[in-house]
Amino acid sequence: MTPNTPDAPHIPVLLGPLLAGVAPVAGVWLDGTLGAGGYTRGLFEAGADTVIGIDRDPLALELAQEWAAPYGERFRPVQGTFSNLDRLAGELLDGVVLDLGVSSMQLDLPERGFSFNRDGPLDMRMSQEGLSAADLVNDCDETELADILYHYGEERASRRIARAIVAARAVAPIETTLKLAEIVSANLPRPKPGQSHPATRSFQALRIAVNAEFHELADGLEAAERALKPGGMLAVVSFHSLEDRIVKRFLQQRSGRMGQGSRHAPMVEVEADRFVTLTRKAIAADDAECAANPRSRSALLRIARRTDAPASGADRSALGLPRLALKGER
Repeated sequence: MTPNTPDAPHIPVLLGPLLAGVAPVAGVWLDGTLGAGGYTRGLFEAGADTVIGIDRDPLALELAQEWAAPYGERFRPVQGTFSNLDRLAGELLDGVVLDLGVSSMQLDLPERGFSFNRDGPLDMRMSQEGLSAADLVNDCDETELADILYHYGEERASRRIARAIVAARAVAPIETTLKLAEIVSANLPRPKPGQSHPATRSFQALRIAVNAEFHELADGLEAAERALKPGGMLAVVSFHSLEDRIVKRFLQQRSGRMGQGSRHAPMVEVEADRFVTLTRKAIAADDAECAANPRSRSALLRIARRTDAPASGADRSALGLPRLALKGER
């Protein structure tokens, strides 16, 4: 059965600044979060010869059949995770683009269970495989739930919300998005005008846990380092502070900008720079883009150029991964 498709087209966030920052675009590029194809089409229009589009969501690959025909063999769709992008690409790359988090395409489909604004099964699995958000909400103990909400969503009321979830599921399993949103909202103050929905942080946290997003991000950044040619470009768009912190610290570490220790800490051995950071401060969307595309309001773009230094593993302890991510995610 063919799944429902989103009502509105996906608008790629910060596409203009991204293409300007990585110009000139040529050769083989990889879009590690294909989604509805906005970045891939932008890369083709900017001059890419070939774009490899990776997505763990089978729906993204299915939808690509509707828009990718004009590109023929220049477009190579691949199902998988960008943590394996170097292996999936099978060749050295001129550029890598990663658009992190959940796509508008997924949010717009109630049956995928990502949105607290639309009722649907409590799912949130990007790959449509493995443990769902309902599994976590109904099976994790109270302490583990609170840790997920706090470390992955920065939810200060995590313990109160976790306690309420455990009490509610003792009566009946929590199986829908609106039911969970109702429980979370009942345990938080009513939002003031302009504030985000009370369930925003809790839904973010569960989505990150279900899809092991921080583990995937750290692996994906290292995979991009291995896959990029000398002079190749890496562009990453993040949507919340936890993601951006990981990207920022990875690029600082790989470009020799993590600092040289202090009298209270040992000196860090200096390695050859793997990247040259081109955006010392993350690029945010301007007022015009925020007005046209509200999703861009929290977006941050970072761009770096690969050097010719051999790739090596990053120091995960310095990346700012939440503590649960350091122990391995679900």
